[in-house]
Amino acid sequence: MTNEKQVLLFDDIFAWEGFGGRFRIGAGKCRLRIFDLSRGQTGQLPHLRPFLIVASDVADSRMTVKSCVSHLATSVVNQFGLDPQRMIFVEYYPCQRYGLQNENIIPERFEAVDFEWHEGKALYPHWRPLKPPLLNVIKQVLQPLP
Repeated sequence: MTNEKQVLLFDDIFAWEGFGGRFRIGAGKCRLRIFDLSRGQTGQLPHLRPFLIVASDVADSRMTVKSCVSHLATSVVNQFGLDPQRMIFVEYYPCQRYGLQNENIIPERFEAVDFEWHEGKALYPHWRPLKPPLLNVIKQVLQPLP
């Protein structure tokens, strides 16, 4: 696997407009990371879906990633010029602690989201848990990042 400098295309807060006109219904923001897993590869089997999109909730967004995932995926594909058939869209939920002394843990979770694409729009999201070996690749790519 290549290092993160070679594959990271975008790592920032990404805002999407929503579908509510001036009322901005459905507008929100998330932490978005886009990786190109094919960059820097030499002598390896090429990825059929080299673009890895990882979206995470941010505290000050009006909407969650899960609630607007179709609109978010459509916005990402359009803004970054990605082929939706060559990408993997992942929702990432980091480990969280809660309780009086942070004694309880909600483990980190990765969920792949598959869409049906019609006329450039992501429709009918379907969530599935990620499993090795793809989960291992994603964890390795994300590991060096804060």
